[in-house]
Amino acid sequence: MSDMVDTSAGRLPVVKMDRRELLMGLAAGTVVPLVAGCTAHNEALGRSQLMIVSDAQIAQLSQQTWQQSLRQERVSRDANKRRQVERVGTRIAQGSGLTQYDWEFVVFENDQINAWVLPNGKVAIYSGLLDVVDNDDQLATVIGHEAGHVAGRHAQERASQQMAAGVGTGLAAIALDQGGASNSDMWAGVLGAGLTFGVLLPYSRRHEYEADRLGADFMARSNYRASEALTFWNGMMARSSGGSQPAFLSTHPSDAQRMQALQAHIRSSGYA
Repeated sequence: MSDMVDTSAGRLPVVKMDRRELLMGLAAGTVVPLVAGCTAHNEALGRSQLMIVSDAQIAQLSQQTWQQSLRQERVSRDANKRRQVERVGTRIAQGSGLTQYDWEFVVFENDQINAWVLPNGKVAIYSGLLDVVDNDDQLATVIGHEAGHVAGRHAQERASQQMAAGVGTGLAAIALDQGGASNSDMWAGVLGAGLTFGVLLPYSRRHEYEADRLGADFMARSNYRASEALTFWNGMMARSSGGSQPAFLSTHPSDAQRMQALQAHIRSSGYA
């Protein structure tokens, strides 16, 4: 990037990039905007993150998105599925150490193989996904991965990156004080609600690697078999290669390199 930076004496470096280059760099995690006082160190990740959006803003946006999803989706009445999700979710939440969140686990009656989490600890599991997991360990893979996004503060970081890149007119002026967020569909995507609201902004590859690693850690701490994470993800990849990609892979893209990294982490951590 040396040909893109002006380092004239006495001035901060000026990055000479057009909007498309900046957005691509932000999404890939290779460009870090120089925003004084807007970075925070994340102990779980061992790195600093751009944080323009406050925790209070994220909490309010998350709650608004959650309430909207409860109105739009149909909550499952299947007692067995609800008990399974509550059982596994509670153990993962406790094992993760993220006890500061008011965790809630809801099963939505939807044939899609999908799941998502909001930054305030609200987790949605679609009944279609429960039909393809073989055991609690594989469900713990899903919930552990989603909890990894929460611990990684990935939604906050992604929202901050979107703001820094100037994506979405009005995102920086949400008007929270007036009782509602503008661009609600865009924000639903940024927060991680995925396909439900028709806006898809997948997490970056870096975020997915981090959520995989943290999810395996949370599984092990919760006395689930982390090795089952490999079985689950390989099953998802097989479904995708069969010509019918699960919705879950649209918001949580999988590939062989990710599986290699996850397997290496599980082995090095002694989980296998």
